[in-house]
Amino acid sequence: MAETKKNTPHTNHLAGTPAKIRIQYYRSKNNTPFKHKLVVKGLGFTRLNQIVERVDNESVRGMVKAIPHLVRILES
Repeated sequence: MAETKKNTPHTNHLAGTPAKIRIQYYRSKNNTPFKHKLVVKGLGFTRLNQIVERVDNESVRGMVKAIPHLVRILES
């Protein structure tokens, strides 16, 4: 039987707190498929050039991977 990965966030090895990822919404969702618009909303973006900080886990990385043409990951 195949083992499944636990969906736990990465942790900061120094403090034991969940690692964070900073994402910037830099291109408009106009003229994109409806599912892409839902992903942008699911990440918490409300306006263009907004930067949000989310827990760095597989689900957030998957959402960013679905819309790489609309968002960018910022180095912290």
